[in-house]
Amino acid sequence: MPGLCVGTVAFWIAGLALATPAALAFATPAFALSEIKREELPAPATTQPPAEDAAPSQDGVPMPDPIETTPPETQQPNAPEDEQAPEQVDPNAPAENGSEARPNVEPNAPPPEVFYDLGKLPEPVRRMHDLIVEACRSGDIEKLRPLVGQGDSMTQLSLTEMDSDPITFLKGLSGDTDGQEILAIMEEVLDAGYVHLDAGTPQELYVWPYFFAMPLDKLDARQRVELFKIVTAGDYDDMKQFGAYIFYRVGITPEGKWAFFVAGD
Repeated sequence: MPGLCVGTVAFWIAGLALATPAALAFATPAFALSEIKREELPAPATTQPPAEDAAPSQDGVPMPDPIETTPPETQQPNAPEDEQAPEQVDPNAPAENGSEARPNVEPNAPPPEVFYDLGKLPEPVRRMHDLIVEACRSGDIEKLRPLVGQGDSMTQLSLTEMDSDPITFLKGLSGDTDGQEILAIMEEVLDAGYVHLDAGTPQELYVWPYFFAMPLDKLDARQRVELFKIVTAGDYDDMKQFGAYIFYRVGITPEGKWAFFVAGD
């Protein structure tokens, strides 16, 4: 190479030798929505003990150094309540609004009353139910956007943290690119019977389908036919082993707020 000194060429060649190839990203294949099998559910996260000289990290991002707190034995026994150390919060614990979307079935408790008559719903609940069904039947998933809302009052669409656009997220759950499969599932769920849970409490909800609050091994033949409109017989067997219905469900508050549309445990 004319004009380049030997040292410059050697430095350039050494730089090329040290170059590393870029990392490749691999796409994860999607699964059919009706296949909610236990082995496909994400395994609980395990916590690895941090190294002595390194702060623990999550997903490769360094976490801040832990905040040192005063051991219980060094606290003053007679200190006023407002001077006690604050209660430690488990960052891995599910959000409070996530618990109401998780099944909580008492096997020995009397089964809740199942309703089919939408006329028995409070007017705000009936209105939200009908608006969701109307959006599903339109085939345009964007019609769900004003019903889902935004910010802290947004409908819960996942049992884990979700940081994407809600409509984009719903499309990602669907087996087709336009989200029409998930609209069909949502409509089928809302066509089922429903239950009224925790009446008179802050957790009061109307939930579809009613299997959410029923022990699956106590369903009669007619109820199993209704269940098989939503899931397969294989899904039913898997969910019986788990102990509860864990496919898609919809919750609406007495005030007509769409609380959740989720699947999983």
